Amino acid sequence: HPFMPFITEELWALSAPTREELLVHADWPTCGEELVDAAAETEIGWVIDLIEKVRSVRGEMNVPAGTKTPLLKLSLDAAGETAWTNNESMIMRQARIEALADAEAAPKGSATIAALGGTFALPLEGLIDVAAERARLERTVGKLEKELAGLQGRLNNSKFRENAAEDVIAETEDAASRKAEELGRFGTALGRLRELD
Repeated sequence: HPFMPFITEELWALSAPTREELLVHADWPTCGEELVDAAAETEIGWVIDLIEKVRSVRGEMNVPAGTKTPLLKLSLDAAGETAWTNNESMIMRQARIEALADAEAAPKGSATIAALGGTFALPLEGLIDVAAERARLERTVGKLEKELAGLQGRLNNSKFRENAAEDVIAETEDAASRKAEELGRFGTALGRLRELD
């Protein structure tokens, strides 16, 4: 329903007077196999994957959100070329790319992005202060390592496991899992920054 459900219910009832159920209780429409376009789904999957990876690198490296950056194409297969050509304006807008250029190798100060069937490089020189960003990530990684060690120490303590309620133990295990995942993400970003030197 949109923001006025009584209107859509009325339209639903008028479109087929023999309907006995309300729209809110009706099944979603299904489409037949003839409407499924596997090639289009594969292509848009490639586009979404590339946009997500570019935006992820931009976020990890703390590139200002409004800044448009060039993207270098190091290699790309035919399917990727077709997907890029068909969706260029959307990719450039969503990933905040100002231009795509061919390159033999990633220049110094670039983050490499592996996409399905291709490799790209995002030049970061001049966009971020590498030393300041590395220091920020090292502080964050250090803090996360301490927090994770504390949670794991608690979980490895037999007295904690004996005396704590099961929901507290589960909550602590969940927190440790989230911290480990976060530490992995920041560790990857720090590794990328170290590659820039």
